[in-house]
Amino acid sequence: AMDGAPPPSSPAGLSAYVAVSQLLGLTLLATTGAWLGRYRGGVAWHSPLQFNAHPLCMVLGMVFLQGDALLVYRVFRHEAKRSTKALHALLHGLALVIALVGIIAVFESHRAKGIPDMYSLHSWCGMATFVLYLLQWFLGCGFFLFPGASFSLREWYKPQHIFFGIVLFILSITSCLLGITEMLLFKISDSYSHFVPEGILANTLGVLLVAFGLVVGYMLTREEWKRPPLSEELALSMDFKTLTGEESPGG
Repeated sequence: AMDGAPPPSSPAGLSAYVAVSQLLGLTLLATTGAWLGRYRGGVAWHSPLQFNAHPLCMVLGMVFLQGDALLVYRVFRHEAKRSTKALHALLHGLALVIALVGIIAVFESHRAKGIPDMYSLHSWCGMATFVLYLLQWFLGCGFFLFPGASFSLREWYKPQHIFFGIVLFILSITSCLLGITEMLLFKISDSYSHFVPEGILANTLGVLLVAFGLVVGYMLTREEWKRPPLSEELALSMDFKTLTGEESPGG
């Protein structure tokens, strides 16, 4: 700061939880890669291994990147709100693109092998989650990132956006758990009950998914860890109330 004041610090414990979340997220990706590489032959697009791009993309996009996007407002607490919004939208958009690649992979793989589509509970939950996630992203950009929506509309939609953001994160992890179980039953149904290494590794991936979700969820629901409004945001809110006589539009 120009006045010599020390830079603002993060609340106690927040940095440790951020570090744990990122460690869990990277471990998720490494475990997924180890499972696909060691037991499923790896990942290749124009080959019988194309299907394996699906679980990798879904864990990367719909879990890891989505979780990080949700944490943006906790981690970047003292940056300009506009920049934080843009990063939040960018990470969600990147997650959507990666998830779309994963969806294309599974449909093309099924078509090449003559396997029917969209009959399992995993496929229903997964597709519904993706479509709702895409809708949530478009609505979020329309209400918060681009100009046009009134303050009153933003204030009305903001709680819905936050609620459905957490719900979609939970649904994404649930869909991944269903997918892991389905894949194991298809590939190693005869030996799964004998605690074979592939089954143990895939179950470990499922436990890591739940752990990542719990850590991110805990960080999102800690009231004292919410991003505080910056001084210029408070000044803007006061000016708005003075000029209009309405309640402040808030952060």
